[in-house]
Amino acid sequence: QVHLLESGGGLVQAGGSLRLSCSASGRTFGSYAMGWFRQGAGKEREFVAVINWSGSSTYYGDSAKGRFTISRDNTKNTMYLQMNSLKPEDTAVYYCAAHGSSTTDLVGAVRLDYWGQGTQVTVSS
Repeated sequence: QVHLLESGGGLVQAGGSLRLSCSASGRTFGSYAMGWFRQGAGKEREFVAVINWSGSSTYYGDSAKGRFTISRDNTKNTMYLQMNSLKPEDTAVYYCAAHGSSTTDLVGAVRLDYWGQGTQVTVSS
């Protein structure tokens, strides 16, 4: 069992930066691929980024490429999403998730094993 808790969201001006964290409980955090998703008001949930169990492989959605960086520290049971050059269209609730061990496992899954509660990111213009 893995419990996930996101933090670091908030209000930022366009062009600014935020770093989201996803803290996990459970001894098996280091064996899971972890990902970030987001859902804006009235929109479908969107894939943002994924990192494999060791941190050696990452993959980004089109909206995140070149601006966001996903990373993890298995010694701290924590995953991060560094978001730079934020745009108003990045406004959403950001969720972390855990599933499988590889980036392919997570991206290709129909249903993910674990989800956090989400953290709100609001980017003002």
